[in-house]
This record gives sequence, structure tokens and C-alpha cells, in this order.
Amino acid sequence: MLPGSLSTRRIAFIAALAGVALIVAPADAQPTELGLDPVEGKKLELRGVEDTISASAEQRAKIKAEIETIRQDRARLNAALLDASAKVSEADGRMAKIEARLDRLTGSEEAIRRSLEGRRNVVAEVLAVLQRMGHRTPPALLVQPEDVLKAIRASMTLGAVLPELRAETEALASDLKDLVDLRASIAAEKDKLAREQQGLQDERARLAALVDTRQKTLGEAQSALDAEQKRAAELASQATSLKDLIAKMERESAAARKAADEARKYDEDRKKQAALESEEQQAKIDASPFKDPARLAPAIPFAKARGRLPLPASGEIVKTYGASDAFGSSEKGISIGVRPRATVVSPADGWVLYAGPYRTYGQLLIVNAGDGYYIVLAGMDRINVAVGQFVLSGEPIGVMGDGATRTASAVAIGASQPILYVEFRKDGSPVDPAPWWSKPDLKKVRG
Repeated sequence: MLPGSLSTRRIAFIAALAGVALIVAPADAQPTELGLDPVEGKKLELRGVEDTISASAEQRAKIKAEIETIRQDRARLNAALLDASAKVSEADGRMAKIEARLDRLTGSEEAIRRSLEGRRNVVAEVLAVLQRMGHRTPPALLVQPEDVLKAIRASMTLGAVLPELRAETEALASDLKDLVDLRASIAAEKDKLAREQQGLQDERARLAALVDTRQKTLGEAQSALDAEQKRAAELASQATSLKDLIAKMERESAAARKAADEARKYDEDRKKQAALESEEQQAKIDASPFKDPARLAPAIPFAKARGRLPLPASGEIVKTYGASDAFGSSEKGISIGVRPRATVVSPADGWVLYAGPYRTYGQLLIVNAGDGYYIVLAGMDRINVAVGQFVLSGEPIGVMGDGATRTASAVAIGASQPILYVEFRKDGSPVDPAPWWSKPDLKKVRG
């Protein structure tokens, strides 16, 4: 029994060693080294490769779906923002027209009232004559012939007076009718204005909610954002001019430097892409450049956007580029008189370089539009975007105040309403923005 037991233990020990050898075999060992059939080993190896490819494809598909979802969400959000800001701008424009009509109607009413007040005596005389004519019976000529002379004289006098009296009566009747019509029109315009004001409030509330959602989806850490804002404020206090502020931000602010880098990269990529595109492809892109609301770079180079950009707010241009300013020099931008609490949109695609207070400009926003172009907007009460953020043409970026806070532009013009100052710069020097504005939009604002 002892030899048999020993043999059994020896066989078990050898089997255990074989099991350990199989377990610790290296991963890159060939199937034949593991004692497997070569064909089966190749099948096993192929199955593993296929599984890996399948897993990679699934992962890529999942990542692509996630990116597409994010892209679609951003596109929907941007589309809603653009739609809301356009509706607010249109409502502002309609209200401005209604208020202008009300002013004209009220002025006409006052003019008629003054005219009637000035002719109070004539009105009294006309009413008295008409009253006497209505109550006094004509004389009986056959019974009292002595009254014939009086009647003739009265008829002669009345005949001479009647044409003038008729003219005065007709003028008064026309003025009174105009006054009644004007008051009815004023009441109707006031009702329309009240409805527009309610609609504007609703659209502004919707726009504010969308702006808040947009800023939350940026996903920036609040501490990092606070640090960037603090750094931007420090640089603004040190800057001696807008040109100096732009240079300092791009040199010393991480977010602004990143935005400048992205703008430069876009310029380089766009030039390379333009070299590969045919004239037909470029013409197709230029025909509808702002179609994609999910874009993360300017739709077209800024120089090609001439005649396409919307004005940043609805209102009246009260100062043009090159006009004489109050300091013996000329204006470097334009000034737009806008309604209180008006929404301000970005005129062009670009990256926010600076957002915050600056000297006498009030709340100042600088957008890097690429290719050395910068857009400066000043005079806002609140800015809704952050440094480094990419904004679209027509996207809401800020809100004007009620005119109580006077910026340098407003003081220079002597305006009591809010004034939005807009300046375009190319390589550090101001340029005339007039060629860039959309002509229908410019006509609408001026009108």
C-alpha cells in the first residue's frame, strides 16, 4: 500500500506542477506552446481581436452619440437664444414706432386744442348766431311792411357774413372731428402699446432664463471664473487705453489668451481650408454663413462679413464714426440711443476677450472676431457672457440700463436715454463700422 500511495502522491504533485505552468504562462505565449491545436488557437486569437474591435467601435459610437447630443443641445439652446433676442429686438422696434406715433398724435391733438382755444370767441359767435336763427321767426312782410327794410338790410348783412360764417363753421367741425378721431387713435395705440409691453416683458423673461441656462451649461468652475474676473479687473485698472487693455488681457489673462489662441488657430485653419475649397463651395458657404447655431468658430472671416452684421441694439444712431466729439477730436465709433433695459446682442461671431467695468465706458465688452479685428461695446448695465466664451452673431450678451447711470458717451452727447457705444478695431486702430452693417437693419434702426 505504501508504494501505491507514494505513486499516487507523485502523480498528483506532477499534475499540480502542470496546472501551475498553465496558469503562469505568459500572455503572449503562442497556442502551440500551451499545447493547443494551432487552428483552434488562431480562431481564439481572432475572436479576441474581433471582440476588441467591436468594443472599440461601440465605445466610439457611444462617444460620438454623446458629442452629438451635446452638439444638438447647444444648437437648440443657441437657436432659442437667437430667436428670443430677435423677438425682443422686434418688440423694442414696434414699441418705439408706437411711441413715435403716440407722440405725433398727441402733438396733433394739442395743436387742435390750441387752435380751438384761440378761436373761442369765433366759436361763441357762431353758436350765438345759430341759436338766434333757430329761435327767431322771420317778420310777416304783408302785415308789417315797415319791417321790409329791416329784413332786407338783415338779409344783406347775413348774406355778406354767411360765407365767412360757413367757412368758420366747416373749419371748426373739421377740427372737432379730427380731435375725436385723434383721441380714438390715441386710445387704440395705448392699448397696442400695453399689449406690446406685456409681450416684451414675457420675451425678456424667457430670454433671461435661456441666458442663465447657457451660462450654467458652460461648466466652468465658479472659483476659476471668479479668479479670471478678478484678474481682468486688475488688468483693466492698469491699462491706459483700449489698445493697452487688449494687449494686457491677451498676454496676462489665461482665458483671454486661450480665446486669442483659438482665434489665431481659426484664422490659420480657415486659410488652409479656403485653399482646398472650390469657388462653388466658398460661394455656398458665403451665401448662408450663419445657418449653423452649433458652430464653435466664426462662420466666415470677419472681412467677408461686410453688409451682413446686425446692429447690436434697436434704436437711433445719434453719433456716427468720424463725427466731431466734445473734446476737439473725432468719434472712433458710433453711439446708438436705445430704450431702457434694451437687449444687446453680439454683432459678429467671436471670442470674449474682456467683460467688465472700464473707466468711463461703464460695462465694457471686447469681442475678438479673428484676423486682427476686435469689437468694442460699452455703456451696458449688465454683461451676460464671460471671458473666453465663444458668442454667435445675434446672440444676447448684455442688457442696457435705464439711463440713470451716465457714461462718457452719454454725457458727451447730452442724452438722457441709455447710449450704447460701438467701436470696431483692426490691429489696434479704430475703423469705420458702417460697411459691416446689414442695410435693412441699419435703415430699420435709423427709421
